[in-house]
Amino acid sequence: MGRVNRRIGKSSETANTTPDGTGGGVIDSFLQTYFNRSGNVYNAPGTGQGLTATGGVISDYTSGSDVYRAHVFTSSGTFDVTKIGNFGSDVDFLVVGGGGGGGRSYGGGGGAGGFRSSVVAPGGPGTSAESALTISSSPGSYTVTVGAGGALLEAVDSPGNNGSASTFSTVTSEGGGGGGGVPNGSVGINGGSGGGASDKGPTRPNAGGTANRDAGGTTPKPVQGYDGGAVNGGAGGGGYASAGGGGAGGVGGSVTGGAPAAGGQGGLAKLCNIAGPANDGVGYPGPSAGRWFAGGAGGATYNNTSTQPKGGGSGGPYGGGGNGAGYRPGPSGGPYAGSPGAVNSGSGGGGSMPGPHTNEGYAGGSGIVVVRYQIAQLDGIAKATGGSISFAGGKTIHTFTSSGTFHNPTALTIDYLIVGGGGAGGSNNGGGGGAGGVIAATNQALPASPRPVVIGGGGNATSGGPESLTRHPGTDTTFNSLTGGAGAGGGTLGPLRNGGDGAGTNGSGGGAAPHGSGGAKANSGNMGGDGAPNPGSPGHGSGGGGGAGGSGADGSTSAQTAAAGGAGTPNSILGTTYVWAGGGGGVNGGGNGGAGGTGGGGGGGCEPGYTGGAGGTGGLFDGGDGVAAPSGDPGNNKGGHGGNSTGGGGGGGGTVGNGDPNARGGNGGSGIVVIAYPT
Repeated sequence: MGRVNRRIGKSSETANTTPDGTGGGVIDSFLQTYFNRSGNVYNAPGTGQGLTATGGVISDYTSGSDVYRAHVFTSSGTFDVTKIGNFGSDVDFLVVGGGGGGGRSYGGGGGAGGFRSSVVAPGGPGTSAESALTISSSPGSYTVTVGAGGALLEAVDSPGNNGSASTFSTVTSEGGGGGGGVPNGSVGINGGSGGGASDKGPTRPNAGGTANRDAGGTTPKPVQGYDGGAVNGGAGGGGYASAGGGGAGGVGGSVTGGAPAAGGQGGLAKLCNIAGPANDGVGYPGPSAGRWFAGGAGGATYNNTSTQPKGGGSGGPYGGGGNGAGYRPGPSGGPYAGSPGAVNSGSGGGGSMPGPHTNEGYAGGSGIVVVRYQIAQLDGIAKATGGSISFAGGKTIHTFTSSGTFHNPTALTIDYLIVGGGGAGGSNNGGGGGAGGVIAATNQALPASPRPVVIGGGGNATSGGPESLTRHPGTDTTFNSLTGGAGAGGGTLGPLRNGGDGAGTNGSGGGAAPHGSGGAKANSGNMGGDGAPNPGSPGHGSGGGGGAGGSGADGSTSAQTAAAGGAGTPNSILGTTYVWAGGGGGVNGGGNGGAGGTGGGGGGGCEPGYTGGAGGTGGLFDGGDGVAAPSGDPGNNKGGHGGNSTGGGGGGGGTVGNGDPNARGGNGGSGIVVIAYPT
């Protein structure tokens, strides 16, 4: 199955770094593997035309010769149809309600929101998928409601809050039932899937919540989930292990109350690849490949640290289900925290246990709605394999944002773009990180062969500290004996106040800390900016990192806006012109942070009362904005991260002070390889 372009949106500022250094992300960022698309018309060569519709985040993918479009709603909105194409008026759907919250104190796990779909069987004991929905263009507006997860319980001991229903057209998936909770042991609450029961004497046994009901009610609903687990055993005192919430794929785990034990596992989540099996911005990992939703949450545990009840099934967490919390008295044990249902998973939140940890009924995960239809059938296939495949301007495009192999069984004439990983910004009065090197060419002969593609990671900044911090460059990106050199790390006060030098033949230099020199370029790269020459002056600015299209600005001795990162360089190989490899912005006492260079450079941090430097725009992803320090701790400011897959340099951090331990420069952006050839 191939991946076609998708609309994404935000920067990598909140991305997590993966082991290969290429970055990661959260659902709202749709980071890493998938790419921006700004139109509504798929431009692959082929036959047919699907619906013309808007709404949600649009994600296109191929399955064999069929091309599908998925509209992913992570919040409420409208699915608007303006034209029926020649693939018919039926649409597939996935509708998942908001997950139930966990109970507080001896809490049962929250039940998953209801799960209904025309692609796979619904949640619960259903055996076949529901029928697709027939839609119209007159009128063609369909309200989509995405249900909220059951809210967090922070202060009051109580059963968990129920999730809310999600709807599309005539399909409603109910909210998950909340987990049982104190002051007395209680049953799980009914819902799309039922909440797990609580174990707190004197009542026992306590039933799990019933599935396929309106949340908190008794009205029967279409099959969409499983019951919550029960607390079995006879009446008596004590408060111990509680049951797991039901999931779309299985019942919540039951327990025998009245004795210290592990809580019940959450009910199994359910697999649905309606937006594509490799779409890591929709759904969550499960026990097998693909995207999973609507896992029940684990119940609370008492005096057992060997087995934490997992969300979404044993061995999880799966499908974004929340784990149950646990408490073991005495110095040898110690508590462990539970977790909420993940955003847009429809999974339940974990039950909590009193003790010296965060005693809260964890929130359920919000729901999700996905609408899918066919938009084309390909007449041909790609002439090579590897990366994410898209089509634009008569070209087949292979995009690599993580390392892999490009294999062309026959000779091709290609265009290419190779961008190295950007350097991190310095963390003690730090200079901006240098951008990764950029090399590009058109109409190049490529003999038949498999070839490795290595994507350079961005430099990972360290937190501030004494004048002994190191610089953190990115790493090289390579393909076919060509190298996009690593961007250099920004300088930091102390022996390494000079900016680092760009790597290879094209990496850009890092900006210097005050009283340092900007890093040297590597041939076609650009210089980092110098630091202010006299750090005792009213301003003590660092230099901006060099960009692929221009040098970083020098730091200033005046209290003013800090030095900007160097600009990136444009390229349109993806069918849209993006700017690549902007340098990171610097910092300056008594002024705003420096702007990141266009093409994903991170902005510099700043003191309280000023504004962090804006992340560089115009790239595949924007660079992250610099972060102002909180009041009372002026040195605790942070640089923005370079944009993922842009090679942008990270912004400098830690202006003023000398070694604030909480200061941090921005991470560099990872690199990219794009290969295109005539379709």
